[in-house]
Amino acid sequence: MDDYLNGLWFMTGDPVADAEAAGTEGLVEAMRYSLLAGGKRIRPVLALATCQALGRDPDEIMPAAAAIELIHTYSLIHDDLPAMDDDDLRRGTPTCHVVYGDDVAILAGDALFAEGVRLVCEGQGGGPAVQVGILGEISRATGVVGMVGGQYLDIEDAGGSSADALARVHALKTGRLMAAAVHVALVLAPPPAAEDAAYRAFARELGLLFQIVDDILDVAGSEEELGKAVGTDERLGKVTYVSLHGMERARELAAESHARAIGLLDGVDGQVDDLAGIADTAFTRQS
Repeated sequence: MDDYLNGLWFMTGDPVADAEAAGTEGLVEAMRYSLLAGGKRIRPVLALATCQALGRDPDEIMPAAAAIELIHTYSLIHDDLPAMDDDDLRRGTPTCHVVYGDDVAILAGDALFAEGVRLVCEGQGGGPAVQVGILGEISRATGVVGMVGGQYLDIEDAGGSSADALARVHALKTGRLMAAAVHVALVLAPPPAAEDAAYRAFARELGLLFQIVDDILDVAGSEEELGKAVGTDERLGKVTYVSLHGMERARELAAESHARAIGLLDGVDGQVDDLAGIADTAFTRQS
């Protein structure tokens, strides 16, 4: 996956169009700075593992998997901005806006989203129906009923009213894009209805697990291992699984979510060892 991402330079190959884009090298530099800064790559790996579990070559879903990572990176750039979480460190390096300025960071995020869409349109195999289906999954996962809507609810403190409200915020903010990584493989290689439901339930549970552990690590993790500042949620006064339930109960909720995720894979006939491994990693990770 890293080699594939490293090969993206965001030009079209059309000499006229690329010549007209002369002078945008600084924008591409900012995009690649954040995209190639490392990270767990859990979303694209999840897409590849799902494709393999469905009996297909993981390379078949590589463009869509990479597109999801581009879009995830855009969300991190924007989340780190002073108007949002105001973070200066991401993946162990200064955040995009610290290095390039707020204006270029905003544009880098915008461009990463657009280039993710173009990557599906121009690089994803399976024909137009598959490409449109994948774009539908990605757009739902990132729009008002997805990641951006969840971010809005988060900054409006909508999760503070109850445990259900908090779960709803994070189902949108974190869970939708995580689930989309599974869904794009289901578009490429549709399984029987019962298995499709099991995959989708697993994806939703994995998103919940990832968020609970994120909240735990923001309190109990180390900046060195996380590659970003800890205590951000408390500094911003955000309601989290730890602040709402306490650390002990948050750890219990993570264990329960992990067990449900693994159990849901029992409803799938394919080779799901890698998917189970991703759930294990999400549960035990320290970064």
